[in-house]
Amino acid sequence: MSKNGILDSKIPDGPIEQKWDRHKNNIKVVSPANKRKFKILVVGTGLAGASASASLAELGYQVQTFCIQDSPRRAHSIAAQGGINAAKNYQNDNDSVFRLFYDTVKGGDFRAREANVYRLAQLSTNIIDQCVAQGVPFARDYGGLLANRSFGGVLV
Repeated sequence: MSKNGILDSKIPDGPIEQKWDRHKNNIKVVSPANKRKFKILVVGTGLAGASASASLAELGYQVQTFCIQDSPRRAHSIAAQGGINAAKNYQNDNDSVFRLFYDTVKGGDFRAREANVYRLAQLSTNIIDQCVAQGVPFARDYGGLLANRSFGGVLV
């Protein structure tokens, strides 16, 4: 919150396609010698929380993960079995970053922060690859490729 009481979302300036790339290039990097000095608390053990915890621990940070359920395996990502959405274009269905961005903003009744949703759409293919590398048991077709389907209400 700023001094005058207005909520500041801290979204970088510039065109939507370049906001986060420019911001990423200007971030101060934490020295490898100092990483153990930081204790990071991750709330949630779903797909995002568990992946973030594992990635941060691999980078050398002290990570504590908080789970409200009796077991981390009861997180919603596991219970829902609905999958994850990404702009992968597996079946040459003309999927793209912009289409995922538009679907997500429209699905959120145009209330989402567009710069954040655009960055999510940009990184969505990398997120799928990272989850596969970390051993997330996604469904696969008979050829061994990741199974995919359209979610309700999406264009692709």
